[in-house]
Amino acid sequence: MNKKRIALLGATGSIGMAALKVIRQHPDRFQLVSVAAGRQWDKLLPVIQEFNLGKACLWEEAAAAELRRHTAAKVFSGMDGLLELCADADVDFVLNGLVGAIGCRPTLEAIRHGKHVGLANKETMVMAGAIINEALSRHPESRMIPIDSEHSAIFQCLAGRPVSEVEHIELTASGGPFRERPQATFATITKSDALKHPTWKMGAKITIDSATLMNKGLEVIEAHYLFGMDFNRIKVTIHPTSIIHSFVQFRDGSLMAQLGCPDMQLPIQYAMTYPERWSLDVERLDLAKVAKLEFFPPDFEKFPCLGLAYRAGSLGGTAPAVLNAANEAVVARFLEESIAFTDIPIILSQVLEQAALSGQSAQTARTDTHAVHGLASKASQPTLDDVLKADAWARAEAEKIMSRGIGKTAVSPAAKVGNR
Repeated sequence: MNKKRIALLGATGSIGMAALKVIRQHPDRFQLVSVAAGRQWDKLLPVIQEFNLGKACLWEEAAAAELRRHTAAKVFSGMDGLLELCADADVDFVLNGLVGAIGCRPTLEAIRHGKHVGLANKETMVMAGAIINEALSRHPESRMIPIDSEHSAIFQCLAGRPVSEVEHIELTASGGPFRERPQATFATITKSDALKHPTWKMGAKITIDSATLMNKGLEVIEAHYLFGMDFNRIKVTIHPTSIIHSFVQFRDGSLMAQLGCPDMQLPIQYAMTYPERWSLDVERLDLAKVAKLEFFPPDFEKFPCLGLAYRAGSLGGTAPAVLNAANEAVVARFLEESIAFTDIPIILSQVLEQAALSGQSAQTARTDTHAVHGLASKASQPTLDDVLKADAWARAEAEKIMSRGIGKTAVSPAAKVGNR
């Protein structure tokens, strides 16, 4: 059997570490060809040595220069380096475990070169879902399988059935560390508090997003593009034990769910081996030990970021890219401890509403230099250039708001969308 040749983007993160465990379990069927990371060259070096890799990439050139001093492998840097790995003729499968907006262009590059893609970078679909889907239609030799546990669960439950047979899909969420914390105390939440996720061990940015429920909001937008599902057919349910990873409610009344112990190795391997299922050394679920599965509706008042995501998705165009970019900027400032936890949804609401005002029409969006390119209306089809310009605008707008002070502005009532 020919080995599947893999480029692993985000090799030093939680997804990357889990992917390496999967690859090690099947050395006769997987071949790691190249790896990419942000700046942690010292963590990437042992991987290069273990798998005898010839190619690697670091986002930061200074880190890449340091890595070059310790390895004979060809070391690339920046976006050009990521695109080089994705276009490599020696690669069959690109596992995109990058964090943030930088993951979008590599996904598109991999599709354009006919690769199979395992997608753990939700920002790809949030920013440019329509663009990605159009690229997939033009390159049928390529395919994309989601790796987020919730979207993998939906994918597995659908099992190829058409969305016309689906009543709704339901994404589960752990609820994060503040599910039971009184909202009145949110102003005192610290960085340390927000980084204590009760279920998953993840990077800092995604852990903060889980604490605000923005992570689930981005997953709602991602699901819309992955599965062609209207926003009023995408629901969120709080499920603290994270045993059921998501549901599909079919039109005939059947409710399908995918269950498993919280371990990202399972959805990673499934994406890499689809449509087959191979052996995997992970903990098996013992339902007798689980005993009780609890579910709760999400609290949109307590966690307004979830409503903001529904709002951005409903606006369409580049609005999801605006929300994603602003969120990246705001979370970075929270991790620097320069803004409060409660400032996060306030800033995001202001950026999103300013974007909506600036992009009232396609003509305005494309002629006003202060407008958000392509936001316009649901009917507008933004290009990748539109998306990248909207991304840059949103980051700058968020920084502008933070530099002048947050104030006491409440989240826009328009953002407080009920669970549909």
